[in-house]
Amino acid sequence: MSDLSADSLSPGGASACPACAAAPLAESLGSRDVRGGVVLSLPKIHCAACITGVERLLHETPGVRAARVNLTLKRAQVEIEEGVTSAEALTARLTQAGFEAYELDPGQLGNAEADRPARELLMRLAVAGFAMMNIMLLSVAVWSGAEAATRDMFHWISAAIAIPAVGFCGQPFFASAWAALRGGRLNMDVPISLAVLLAVGMSLYETAHSGDHAYFDAAVSLTFFLLAGRYLDFRTRASARSAAQELAALEVPRATKLVGGTEVQTAIAELAVGDLIRVTPGARIPTDGVIAEGVSELDRSLLTGETLPVQARPDTVVSAGEMNLTGVLTLRVTAAGEDSSLHRMAELVAVAENARSRYTSLADKAAALYAPGVHILAALTGLGWLLYSSDLRLSLNIASAVLIITCPCALGLAVPAVVTAASGRLFRRGLLIKSGTALERLAEVDTVVFDKTGTLTLGQPVLQNADAIPAETMALAASLARGSAHPLAQALAAHAPSADAPGLEELREVPGHGIEARWQGQHVRLGRADWVGAQARDVTATWLRVGQADPVAFEFADALRPGAAEAVEALRARGLAIKLLSGDAAAPVARIAAELGIDDWQASCRPEDKAADIAALSEAGHRVLMVGDGLNDTAALTAAHVSISPASALDAARVASDVVLLGKDLAPLGDAFETARKSTRLIRQNFSISTVYNVIAVPLAIAGLATPLAAALAMSLSSISVSLNALRVR
Repeated sequence: MSDLSADSLSPGGASACPACAAAPLAESLGSRDVRGGVVLSLPKIHCAACITGVERLLHETPGVRAARVNLTLKRAQVEIEEGVTSAEALTARLTQAGFEAYELDPGQLGNAEADRPARELLMRLAVAGFAMMNIMLLSVAVWSGAEAATRDMFHWISAAIAIPAVGFCGQPFFASAWAALRGGRLNMDVPISLAVLLAVGMSLYETAHSGDHAYFDAAVSLTFFLLAGRYLDFRTRASARSAAQELAALEVPRATKLVGGTEVQTAIAELAVGDLIRVTPGARIPTDGVIAEGVSELDRSLLTGETLPVQARPDTVVSAGEMNLTGVLTLRVTAAGEDSSLHRMAELVAVAENARSRYTSLADKAAALYAPGVHILAALTGLGWLLYSSDLRLSLNIASAVLIITCPCALGLAVPAVVTAASGRLFRRGLLIKSGTALERLAEVDTVVFDKTGTLTLGQPVLQNADAIPAETMALAASLARGSAHPLAQALAAHAPSADAPGLEELREVPGHGIEARWQGQHVRLGRADWVGAQARDVTATWLRVGQADPVAFEFADALRPGAAEAVEALRARGLAIKLLSGDAAAPVARIAAELGIDDWQASCRPEDKAADIAALSEAGHRVLMVGDGLNDTAALTAAHVSISPASALDAARVASDVVLLGKDLAPLGDAFETARKSTRLIRQNFSISTVYNVIAVPLAIAGLATPLAAALAMSLSSISVSLNALRVR
């Protein structure tokens, strides 16, 4: 029940089969009036316990009518009563409970029901398989010597099964072929449709004239094998969505505008340059602007990849998408909606998506030559036999045999069979393949570009000098840290969860500086070096000062992701160039680069800088793999030849990537390259098997030595050979 997607909550058209429809509860939710619907992104949830916790908190909130969490998409769909609660209240409550949450714009999210086409293809495949088995049973009687009326009866029963089965199951091919012909072009579905329809038509003609042979089994078998290939191919593409669309959904749909000192909820589209808006702690900044009033700290990790918050005070320039952490801010709008930096990033991603969509797979290249060749060959064969024998019936039978024997079943299975087998292997190693052409593109890569924060590292500060700090000092610092939402404070509190310093009084957070209190009659502060009176060092640290004593530094570093060193070494051993691009400051980037032995690195990169660097490498002839996880990586992920993101990445980054790393360990990256290269070899071998089969079988069909039934059996044999060869990738 918990793993319902947002799509399940939106009404949709009728399914091809009522039995394949969504669960009744999902259907009833889909039919409700959801004018108060809110979509929340939950990037840090990772298990069933998270789902239960989020749903319980939401259901306990007054004004929430229904709530469902989707772990795959890391989203919650919430139906609220307007005027009782709001998206801001829900995100604040979830964030306070430890579940990072922010609102998405439902109008920007794709609402296509991705599972419905898959269900329909699977259902057509099942119907074709059922019909094929029944017609084969009837054909056994004919092959065993049934004659005259008995043979005709079995042929008519076969026709009664085959005609509706082909009409229903063949719709994907017929619709595609008709669309291609209307557009004045040919595709793979044109010879497929012709072969199936000719087999059925000739079988009907033979049955009506008491002929010895009918080929209904061949027509249905063709449809079954082709649907199997189509379904396998669809499953590898089903999870691909538009990253630009997901990125646009991150734009906050409304803001709190100040009108004569009164707060008014206003749609972003209605804001103008110069308007004043108020942003509360924990809220995402909705527009580009300049701080007019207030002091706080900003989390810019989504845009720049910086691990630590930056101080914000009057005249600080801010961008849409940044998170306000500690203090109330009043901003003067400089750009909103389509003019904001977040929207410009979405446009950058859309341009990169369009460029990537022009990639031509091996199957597409083969199809471009295959389709016209099949038509010409079948037409010339039929015409040649008609001129030779003057027998239209014989000529059509032989032309049908040529079309069936050259029907691209093996070609249609060549890629999806290998991709499915390879995807299964990589899934067991912790990698999810999302794109049907990802393996082909991965095999071509010669350069790998890594992001740092959240990719090579876990993006979580870890206390480094705990052994050098007295227990009483640690307990005091941890007690103070529990009162702050600052990432360093949270890391300090997590390091000593049970430590406690009784007697803290007057505890308060000073936005942009730290937290202070009174303890044992002394004034204590935990926060920035300049605020506590310490000399700043070239390390990431927070400082504790008790009264007039010397400040104590708590030093932090971002921990390497497990397997990062092994992955970099494995990629380097395969002859790949390694590069590190990060939005973080130079010092932490240099430390990680030195630790991993990466010589080519850049710090303080903006999203457009990363995308431009990827584009420059591509223009120089390199095939680039981008590995990243943040919003600031989305444009680069999309611009790269192929891309990988960890499952912990933001929605937009995971959608932009071709492969998702399911676990924390980066070590499987080396195995992914080996599997990709082996898969490409097997795909080419499958094309070779299909070619050899055609070289042998087609001359026999042209010479009239293969009936449509024998052609269907030969076609089935080639399809099975291709499928068995694909299993070698395991």
